Amino acid sequence: MKHRSLKKFARTLCLLALTFTLAAALSGTAFAEGEAAAASAGNGLGLIAAALSTGIAGIGAGIAVGAGAPAAIGALTEDPKSFGKALIFVALGEGIALYGMLVSILILARV
Repeated sequence: MKHRSLKKFARTLCLLALTFTLAAALSGTAFAEGEAAAASAGNGLGLIAAALSTGIAGIGAGIAVGAGAPAAIGALTEDPKSFGKALIFVALGEGIALYGMLVSILILARV
């Protein structure tokens, strides 16, 4: 049951992101003319892309850490020597959020 609700949430989030992206692209070009319209749409889409890269990467990192941290804690209670391996798995989940933030910084540098 929980798996279905997570899939439904992910599908809804993707549709919402697509809807906002299309709305921003259409509204930027519908009310402006010429080169100003292209610059406005490009800036708006760049900002949306930066926000989505950080937000979706943060959600993915939260899911990864939410699944990995309890397993790491359980492994540590059975064998305290497995601390290094457990820490690596939790850090890999956090790395997803850092990569998303790095991509958004690179996008903002180009906008």
